[in-house]
Amino acid sequence: MIDITTLDRRGLDALLDMGSAEGWNLGRGDAAAFWAQDPAGFLGVSVDGTMAGGGSIVDYEGRYGFMGLFLVKPEFRGRGIGRSLWFERRDRLRSRLAPGAPIGLAAVAAMRAFYERGGFRADHLEVRYEWTARAPDAPDVRVTDARGLPRAELVAFDAQHFPAARPRFLDAWIAPADRVALAVVDAGAIAGFAVSRPATQGHRIGPLFARDGAIAEALLSEIERRLPGTTLLLDVPESNPDAVALVLRRDARAVFSCTRMHHGPSPQLPWRRIFGVTSFELG
Repeated sequence: MIDITTLDRRGLDALLDMGSAEGWNLGRGDAAAFWAQDPAGFLGVSVDGTMAGGGSIVDYEGRYGFMGLFLVKPEFRGRGIGRSLWFERRDRLRSRLAPGAPIGLAAVAAMRAFYERGGFRADHLEVRYEWTARAPDAPDVRVTDARGLPRAELVAFDAQHFPAARPRFLDAWIAPADRVALAVVDAGAIAGFAVSRPATQGHRIGPLFARDGAIAEALLSEIERRLPGTTLLLDVPESNPDAVALVLRRDARAVFSCTRMHHGPSPQLPWRRIFGVTSFELG
């Protein structure tokens, strides 16, 4: 018997463990931020009482939804379980959002046609770049610890670059001591924000939001200065050529890519200020 249910926190941890077994390079501590945003936002599918897979249906204040973490264990594939789970996730998430609110996802190439049949349209490519951090001099632009900034101002800056405010997520995202959370303040206003977190392999950077390329360069250089010799990974929207140039100056290589797709209207975001998306898992 196939059963689709809402996961508890242990179930989310089990889903992420499945993802790690599949080679997903998840950030350490990501589950806490995922759970903080939406404890009702994760579904699991079981077959005769055995967990076979799952995925997220995360609600951002009714204004935006994201479908990620989609996985069916190899031994359960080929039975239509994934298809049933995916459409159930889509329909449940639509019912949780305001009418007409967009839903996003990150599609690997092999799944894009399937998602299109489910009502999603492609927006742009997002490419994961990898390189080894150099040890540059301190950047000319002053970079500060983002945790010391007024919470409301940081949440508001983040919301300029994401389809909805996400204060609970952001609090948990920057909280762990092993994460680097940086910001640039110019003329009394936040002009850039970046977070780096240890992952299964290397450190994943996201988000990287900046008013311009010079500020993005300063934030990335400061992360490198703090993590010399570390493998860094940044998920870059190809819709921002300055972001691509930023990583190519570091001799970064592309190691993975997804297409950002949306069901409903595509959010109108300042992509020239988005140098790195937060995650492929939750947007």
